Amino acid sequence: MTDSSSDAVRPARAARTSGTVRIVGAGLLGSSIGHALRLLGVDVVLDDASPAQLSLAIDYGAGRTEAPGDQPVLIVVAVPPDVTADVIARELSRHPGVVVTDVASVKLEPYLQLRSRGIDLTHYIGSHPLAGRERGGAISARADIFVGRPWVVCRDDETRASDLAIVEGLALDLGAMPIEMTPQEHDEAVALTSHVPQLVASLLAGRFVAAPEGSLRLTGQGVRDTTRIAASAPELWVQILGANASPVVAVLDSLADDLRAVSEALREPAAPGARRALADTIRRGNEGVERLPGKHGQNRRFEQIVVRVDDTAGQLGRLFGDLGDLGVNVEDLRLEHSPGAQFGLAELSVVPSVVHEAVAGLEERGWKIASVPHA
Repeated sequence: MTDSSSDAVRPARAARTSGTVRIVGAGLLGSSIGHALRLLGVDVVLDDASPAQLSLAIDYGAGRTEAPGDQPVLIVVAVPPDVTADVIARELSRHPGVVVTDVASVKLEPYLQLRSRGIDLTHYIGSHPLAGRERGGAISARADIFVGRPWVVCRDDETRASDLAIVEGLALDLGAMPIEMTPQEHDEAVALTSHVPQLVASLLAGRFVAAPEGSLRLTGQGVRDTTRIAASAPELWVQILGANASPVVAVLDSLADDLRAVSEALREPAAPGARRALADTIRRGNEGVERLPGKHGQNRRFEQIVVRVDDTAGQLGRLFGDLGDLGVNVEDLRLEHSPGAQFGLAELSVVPSVVHEAVAGLEERGWKIASVPHA
């Protein structure tokens, strides 16, 4: 069991956040925030409607229980979307003058609910870290899930500069990148980049339920990539989608128009313009992917080398060891394993300038190269 006492945590660096931080909701995000702050030596108080969840988060070292006389400088609400507004209202009332933020994935609906109740939102600032994992709960929490991730902060005309600095300081302490947006801008953005992709992945994966077993044996990495997030929790996503319905519907309607256009082109693929319509669809997808930030999006910067890896213990470690000896940095990795095969394929993304050296060096060390970029 992890020692949950405050003196057990040795700060890795100076924190912008000082004083006690109260976190309401000890699930994945709440506990992860707690772990990250405690690594910086910040005092963290946890609260949760579930005594079992709260006890588990404390046992893992995400924070401590509330004590008489606690005076938080910041309150983070990390509860499901359908109770976010209620908990924010309660915390604002219980701790007047203390900055309250939340990390819900929908921002406009809670804000409008609070406004309609006439609640003073002077010290409330909505926020949303674009981070998470396929599995939830305190047991899955990690201090590093926010590192390098965007953290949206929704200020308004009433937001005080000192309050804004506290919330943005939290994001920076956790290694995230604060981005200011309005609640409406945020919800429209996540509808396109998060909520609709979840639905598309779920719809595609749902086609597998009645698929012949023989068809599923042909599954490759492409279908795994496009359906990975289909394993998400239905209970949470019903809340998220319901709270952000209008922006999601707008994107879905446009996507449905695109799907109908592709279907029409395929009904008569030899008809004039049909092939161009299909080519334009794929090309536009290429252009969209290239706009995505990070290594996955900027795929023109890297080349892919596919290496055959035997399905025995230690082979992947040996591959990376050999690449390290060659001085080759792997920018990204994808693994594919066909059912029944005694080997897998490791697709390594590297900068173009090291392709020749990497291939030659790996072959000298006995590795079988399944595919290399064209010269």
